[in-house]
Amino acid sequence: MKQRVLVASNRGPVSYRFGADGTLVGTRGGGGLVAGVTSGLAAMAPEAEVSWICAALSDADRAAARQRCADPWDPEGPQDPLGTRQPGDVPVRMLDIPRRTLDSAYNNVANSTLWFTHHLLFDTPNQPRFGHGFWRDWACYLEYNEAFAGALAEEARAEGTVADGEPGEAARPDVRVLIQDYHLSLAPRLLRERLGADCRDIGVAHFSHTPWAPPDYYRILPGEVGRAVLDGMLAADQVGFHAERWAAAFLDCCQAVLGADVSRDGGRGAAGATAAGRVTHRGHVSEVTVHPLGVDAPGLRARAQAGDVRAHVTALRQVTGGRKVIVRVDRTELSKNIVRGLAAYRELLATRPEWHGRVVHLALAYPSRSAIPEYRAYTEQVRRLARQISEEFGTPDWEPLILDVKDDYPRSLAACALADVLLVNPVRDGMNLVAQEGPVVSERGCALVLSREAGAAATLGDDALIVNPYDVSETAAALHQALAMPDAE
Repeated sequence: MKQRVLVASNRGPVSYRFGADGTLVGTRGGGGLVAGVTSGLAAMAPEAEVSWICAALSDADRAAARQRCADPWDPEGPQDPLGTRQPGDVPVRMLDIPRRTLDSAYNNVANSTLWFTHHLLFDTPNQPRFGHGFWRDWACYLEYNEAFAGALAEEARAEGTVADGEPGEAARPDVRVLIQDYHLSLAPRLLRERLGADCRDIGVAHFSHTPWAPPDYYRILPGEVGRAVLDGMLAADQVGFHAERWAAAFLDCCQAVLGADVSRDGGRGAAGATAAGRVTHRGHVSEVTVHPLGVDAPGLRARAQAGDVRAHVTALRQVTGGRKVIVRVDRTELSKNIVRGLAAYRELLATRPEWHGRVVHLALAYPSRSAIPEYRAYTEQVRRLARQISEEFGTPDWEPLILDVKDDYPRSLAACALADVLLVNPVRDGMNLVAQEGPVVSERGCALVLSREAGAAATLGDDALIVNPYDVSETAAALHQALAMPDAE
């Protein structure tokens, strides 16, 4: 019997919109998490039977969930407008979680609390403030995780996967549950509780696509919350991270906050991963592993040759006029450090006038988390600084900076194809796929200016110009070094 694989994540591999005639249309989902998980699942096929559980995020998603369309390309359900269904596409189950629950869990706990903690983003003289309102939000986060745990338990028991009777009463196939990211940190424990004795035949993994905070910072969280997050994840058999330093910080927190028994033996883990250590908690052993995420280089290069990308390449060549090109592609996310990156470019132009008229900075930023006030303010700060740079240095025949704040993947690929320099300077990042994708599609062989705080620095550090993301002058100097670097190098 085939191995059964259940994936759970906040955002799934498909999203819906309403067509002009009001019908539901399914489109492929994007983002690093979806891309990474999808590529991993493709490696399992056809040996595995895969199902993906995610949240309904839009009105169209909710309509699809109410129609119980398990497969977004089912002939009787919403249609794929591009006819792009491929082998390995998986059935998707969307959960129609109440709006207030989803909003509070996603925006107020996952993104405003846990994300800020792991990326060390709090303005600590002012934030956070854990009052009565937070505890209402925390109850919603628990409810949100319970919805996923309940759906996973149902899927695990479906079609005889898990016997409902006594142990050994029915043959059980190999079942693996892959729970993704900080949105679902409580789900492994809740799933174990629902399955009870049945869970012994199910392997559960939790993977964090973010960094992990060291204990001193992690303790910003209320004690109950900090313990619940760790306890929830430690119900998994394997807890994975993108970089050794994030895994090490997690082990430190398990020891300092929970008093768990931690070993740091290293070596090889399951499925070829690097083992960072093991945690014994409540009688259960969790293996903590490191899995650096790569990219599909042949697939990216093929996509970069598509007509829509080539049209953008032609347009951007005209705009940049044969000058050197510095590219960044990021969400307008606080941790991506766009403002300091722009400040470094401004300092480059102020201190190295030889680059005037010879370089253009393409800053392509995807809108992010506009429901959170700090993100709206940050996006406006990015726009304001970009205007100042153009006003200060621009001439009638030279636009030094082109900022575009919109989601346009083909244009982003086109910009990377033209890059002489790729700037990736997050203050903290679990991995960062752009640092790998950009050099893969660059037609000129770009130099990479990379933050030491990106998980990707662990694998790309020897082949990049590594910078302190808080040091604007060092970043400006690295941009100059990258621009002046011989093409062969």
